[in-house]
Amino acid sequence: MGGPDKGTAKKRGFIRRLFTWKKLLGTFFVVCLLAMGGLYAVYLMVPVPTANAEATMQSNIYKYADGKILARTGEVNREIVGLDKIPLPVQRAFVAAENKTFYKDNGVDIKGTARAAWSTLTGKGKQGGSTITQQYVKNFYLSQDQTATRKLKEMVIAVKVDQRMSKADILAGYINTSYYGRSAYGIQAAARSYYGTDASRLTTAQGAYLAALLQAPNQYDWTSANATGRKLVEQRWKYVLDNMVEMGWLPAAERAGMKFPAPQAPKPLPGMEGQTGYIVEAANQELMRQGVSEEDIKAGGWTITLTIDPKKQKALVAAVDKKLEAKLDRKGDKKDAVVQAGATSVDPKTGAVVALYGGVGATEHWMSNATRRDFQPASTFKPLVLASAIDNRATTQDGREIGLNTIYDGTSKRKVVGSPIPFDPENEDDRSYGPVTVQRATNSSINSVYAQMIVDVGFAETKKTALALGMKDGKDFVESPAMSLGTMGASTLDMAGVYATLDNHGRKVTPTLVKNAQHRDRTVETVQQDSKQVISREAADTTTQAMIGVVRNGSGAAAAGDYEAAGKTGTSENNRSAWFVGYTPELVTAVALFGEDTSGEIARQVTLTDTVQRGRANGGGIPASIWGAYTQRALEGGSDASFDLETEGGSGAAEPTATGSSTPSQEPTRDEDTTPPPTSTATVPTPPATPTGTTPPEPTDDTGTTPPEPTDEPTRETPPPTTAQPPNPDGNGNNGNGPGRTQQPR
Repeated sequence: MGGPDKGTAKKRGFIRRLFTWKKLLGTFFVVCLLAMGGLYAVYLMVPVPTANAEATMQSNIYKYADGKILARTGEVNREIVGLDKIPLPVQRAFVAAENKTFYKDNGVDIKGTARAAWSTLTGKGKQGGSTITQQYVKNFYLSQDQTATRKLKEMVIAVKVDQRMSKADILAGYINTSYYGRSAYGIQAAARSYYGTDASRLTTAQGAYLAALLQAPNQYDWTSANATGRKLVEQRWKYVLDNMVEMGWLPAAERAGMKFPAPQAPKPLPGMEGQTGYIVEAANQELMRQGVSEEDIKAGGWTITLTIDPKKQKALVAAVDKKLEAKLDRKGDKKDAVVQAGATSVDPKTGAVVALYGGVGATEHWMSNATRRDFQPASTFKPLVLASAIDNRATTQDGREIGLNTIYDGTSKRKVVGSPIPFDPENEDDRSYGPVTVQRATNSSINSVYAQMIVDVGFAETKKTALALGMKDGKDFVESPAMSLGTMGASTLDMAGVYATLDNHGRKVTPTLVKNAQHRDRTVETVQQDSKQVISREAADTTTQAMIGVVRNGSGAAAAGDYEAAGKTGTSENNRSAWFVGYTPELVTAVALFGEDTSGEIARQVTLTDTVQRGRANGGGIPASIWGAYTQRALEGGSDASFDLETEGGSGAAEPTATGSSTPSQEPTRDEDTTPPPTSTATVPTPPATPTGTTPPEPTDDTGTTPPEPTDEPTRETPPPTTAQPPNPDGNGNNGNGPGRTQQPR
């Protein structure tokens, strides 16, 4: 019993002798001396280098698909100005934003660096721990690489630079080398780009905004930022001013009276005229989505080969000029000045963007109408509802499977059945069609039919289909019956990709503008097409067949030509946008008109009514005409190619009939985009009467803004119908479908 106790006591004594406080303290001092010696060695070994490549920027070369040069960019937009030319409050705004201890530190902030490193290691996100001196060193001497080696060099060089340069020179260097967005390097270029003035005339509020920009130039550009970006940059701006007050550099009373200084719209650098600026910017955005940083692109040295076909690009511009611009008086007529056109053309087999139209010119209207997502696609969304119905084998409220021959009630203001959200959309001109097939409803873009169809399919299922096809998700993609009218935002690039997937028999097509981008030390290839089957071929081909009817017998007649085509018109509520999206077997193109008033400080959406056309500027008018003129020329005078379709039955060429139902009128069909024909004489059982409801207030999103209005025609929301099942228009329980799957002749 005593032996083990004595042995344990001996071991404990040995450990106490080994780890005495004197030995531990001595070891600590030795480690500290070694660390200090190591740091001193590094200090001696790391010299202050010459200016890096970013300080002498290179050009980027952008080429068409055939190798011809489209543009050269990368000439540094920078003009160095002395600190004496920059107002003192503006200088202090940068210090308040980035490094309040700047005038006291020795070039590095050990606490800030340790705090930032700990935040990164613990997964709390990246935080800035660099001083102004360190950021100047990174910009002027080093690279943007996020490595431990670069960070260590940055700290050592910052200490040396702080010893050799005055604080004024360091601050001037930092302000003049930083990137502010809009291709502006240095405060002088930034002042001119954002406020149209010299740096010497900047106000304190403007200087605080430019200082705030440096944290995220792309995200914080007020004119192009989304609601979240605007909120963040305004918070950052307030943070800068509050720090200035805290440090005694700005009177609290003056701070209290300051208003956020919204910058002016961007003005591109020379050489970006016409469509060039739009194409270059779209290519840069795609490269950033593929992992190339904005700093790398701005540093230059890239040779970027695009998918743009110069012949098709020329044809698209010519079509817009002939069918739209020739009819407008932009300078003499204020109404004409609000008309904006955008278009994207895609090869459905490869996803290559072969032509892109962003507007009248990038130097006159910087926002690209081809890639913007702030306008609604309207009824061009309806084919996605049909595709979802076919793909999900959806049925009507009384159990009839939905197909092109299925009969629906086309009565205007008909209350949707089966929806937790009341909705009774009005058809164009409040026209009631009576019982109509889905094919006829597509040709004539009947709102009441598609509002009921999306309820039958399901909001979530329809949204899932839309996202799979290529629509982009967002807060405005609200699941409700109004979604059938295209109430979300979308770009012509988005819609071209969606319709390309339909054209490609349901196999995913992702539009891409960059074929490859080569740099001396890396190569970026185009977006890889996975060709995943996102909806069934039957669903895609049946939707195509429905849209063939739109071009042959419906609202898209102006798009017809020496080729087989499918497409859909769309006109949003209040006529703020008008669309035609369509395709042949070889080419998919989305064309849109937008009403935008840019005369004020902030652009706003306005109506297109009584602009390029007397009355409504609808999707079946100018957009379809542009589409037809472009497609005819792009296909070099026409094409014999035909769609190879496997459908659920019916024909897109003529209006099918349903057994046991009143035959819908067979006159040429028109939708909201043309003057409607006389009301059909077909009858349909009248839905039970319901109490008249009041229109509820419009909901707002979490930013406090009102969501986009429902598109296509004025709509009214009322309490749901009292019946759970609509009357069966067939009268005999027939589901209204025609023969089974057929093979479309080639």
